[in-house]
Amino acid sequence: MKTPLKGVFNGAFDTVDNIKISPFSRAYTFSDSLYEVVPFFNSTAIAFDHHIKRLEFSASQLAMAVDLKKVIFEINSLITSSEFSNGYVYYQVTRGVDPLRSHIHEPNLKIETFGYAKAHLFQWKPLRVSVCDDIRWGRCDIKSTSLLGNVMSMNAAKLDNCDEVIMHKDNLLTEGGASNLFFVKNDSICTPALNGNILPGITRALLINELKNYNIEVIEDNFRLEDLSNASCAWLTSSTKGLAPISEISNLESHFDLYHPLFKKSEEIFNKKFLS
Repeated sequence: MKTPLKGVFNGAFDTVDNIKISPFSRAYTFSDSLYEVVPFFNSTAIAFDHHIKRLEFSASQLAMAVDLKKVIFEINSLITSSEFSNGYVYYQVTRGVDPLRSHIHEPNLKIETFGYAKAHLFQWKPLRVSVCDDIRWGRCDIKSTSLLGNVMSMNAAKLDNCDEVIMHKDNLLTEGGASNLFFVKNDSICTPALNGNILPGITRALLINELKNYNIEVIEDNFRLEDLSNASCAWLTSSTKGLAPISEISNLESHFDLYHPLFKKSEEIFNKKFLS
């Protein structure tokens, strides 16, 4: 029998099975909500302040008045009360419940908060991916729950036995379906520069900062699909993946070195800092 997930809804802690949400919640009717995934290792949140700042930015872009003290308390409580030491907290903030479904929300709605903690192992797993057109909306820098484009692309890729996708707009690389992209070309580590089409990933930022501390340059620029095709090594980063090497890109017939020195060094540096 599975242990029920522990969660919180509007300040009340309970099992997720007991949490009830209105069908008029704007998370359900309009995806008028945002979220964070906060990983923790040895019962300690990884880059907690970075996640809170990103949530604060997303809320400001949606003109959503969020009580950050409440958010911090609820996430920390889920971590400290969990029965496992390694995992993540999914935490969602929604504008509230409308009396009736309407594109223009009522003023002064009561913000909804919902979160849960789940056990997670940070495992080394090579990924088979495919490339696809980026069909998402133009503000992917906001971590909203409007992920239909990601969902469509990743489920299409799954039919080709792929674990992830790498998206591009008119051959200009953006990011993975649920991750950021790094690759090695001409002995340099490269990653697409941040813009409105790319979520500023926390793991992405942590890795770049740590590599700089070791005097390893990371080139942030506009890269095209052919740059990735000619890369010797590539990997994806996210809060739950850590650094996940890419073995192949199915629809480019590209294969990568899983043990490239720059990837192994990056992995060593990241794991030493955050997963040890």
